[in-house]
Amino acid sequence: MSSRIVVFGAGGRAGRRAVAEAVARGHQVTAVVRDVAAYTGPTGDGVSVVAGDVTRADSVAEAAAGHDAAISAAGRMDVPSRDFYVSAAHALLDGLARAGVGRLVLIGIGSVLETAPGVAVHDAPGFPEEARAFSLGHSAELDVLRAAATDIDWLVIAPPPVMLDDEAPRTGRYRAGGEQVMADGAPSFSYADLAVALIDEIETPKHHRSLTAVAG
Repeated sequence: MSSRIVVFGAGGRAGRRAVAEAVARGHQVTAVVRDVAAYTGPTGDGVSVVAGDVTRADSVAEAAAGHDAAISAAGRMDVPSRDFYVSAAHALLDGLARAGVGRLVLIGIGSVLETAPGVAVHDAPGFPEEARAFSLGHSAELDVLRAAATDIDWLVIAPPPVMLDDEAPRTGRYRAGGEQVMADGAPSFSYADLAVALIDEIETPKHHRSLTAVAG
């Protein structure tokens, strides 16, 4: 069954893959980017590209109107991570509620996953400080989602804490876990298969209001 999916951050590596996977499965996609002229992702039948700001609830509501589900692959490197992800979480919950969109799948980061109960990857001794600050922004986003009194069925999908492969072909295979690092997984993971996990959770939601690890 075809759905209308709005993808925020559609111009990034993960966002472009999510758009491509959704369109390949017959869904209608609205690709939301900050600068339409700079968008290099999939175009053509099934894709509408619009400008929007994921940190502004009114912009989220406008872009999401008439859609069945939303994906957030948005990220910014030019503003503090915590500021961006906290603002985006609030705006998405507010804007999607106004638009009547009930399902939200967000791309997380593997460094927020736990290596032991209560101990995240980014808490390891010697973890790079700049990377830790970025990861803590994702943690703050999770805190907003978990604390929210919302009817939106949200999910954060976290790939392994490795550099994702942008060249590897889609296999369509992955495993899903909980909030812990799936240490027995393949040594790498691709953006293409991350996109498979994202769209699977749109088509057939299996995880709800949680942080869920995926791995090869």
